[in-house]
Amino acid sequence: MLLLDGLYPNGPVLERCRDYHWQFMIVLKDDSLPTVWTEYGALLKFKPDNEHRQSWGERAQHFRWVNDIRYEYGPNHRHHRDVHVVLCRENWQALDEDGEIVTKTAKHAWISSQKLRRENVHQRCNLAARHRWGIESCNLVEKHHGYRYEHLFAKNWNAMRGYHYLMRLAHLLNTLARFSSALVAQHLAIGVRAFIQFVRSTYSGPWLDPPTVKQRMERPFQLRFT
Repeated sequence: MLLLDGLYPNGPVLERCRDYHWQFMIVLKDDSLPTVWTEYGALLKFKPDNEHRQSWGERAQHFRWVNDIRYEYGPNHRHHRDVHVVLCRENWQALDEDGEIVTKTAKHAWISSQKLRRENVHQRCNLAARHRWGIESCNLVEKHHGYRYEHLFAKNWNAMRGYHYLMRLAHLLNTLARFSSALVAQHLAIGVRAFIQFVRSTYSGPWLDPPTVKQRMERPFQLRFT
């Protein structure tokens, strides 16, 4: 499934997804695809059952959706594609700068490759579409917090892919180590970049010989997180 931001709700992208049988959830901004938004607003009043309310964590959510909206594009609108639009409004309690409890609200909208219904709206919107923000946060860490992911480390595509996979593994290992209760004090003492270097030198150090690692792994252990 492709999780795409508001730059991508357009005909060529939808065609490519159809040709390759890719599922997608694409952010639909207020100023994108005005004909689709018009159809959504016009048809919504005839679909009173197309809604779902739930609590997700600390957020109260209200989903409304309309399936099978005809989207026309290309010269003289020769091409068309049926899309499915879902809108989520939510509110939650938070502390403001003065320490007062205030109610915050948010609105999110997506185009879905699959029809929406009560049984799948949570999975497609919360567990799929919103996971893109987690991916972007991960990329932000890898670009600016010690991994230097903004640099081109290879001009060969296979080498670049290999670096990408190794870097993601390193990020995973560092995250596990960072939030381990046994190492949290050291992380706070030396900082993020020095801690990454410490983890790297630990994994690459000669003192982690295979027989010692095997002996330790065969004994019961617990990994406690903060």
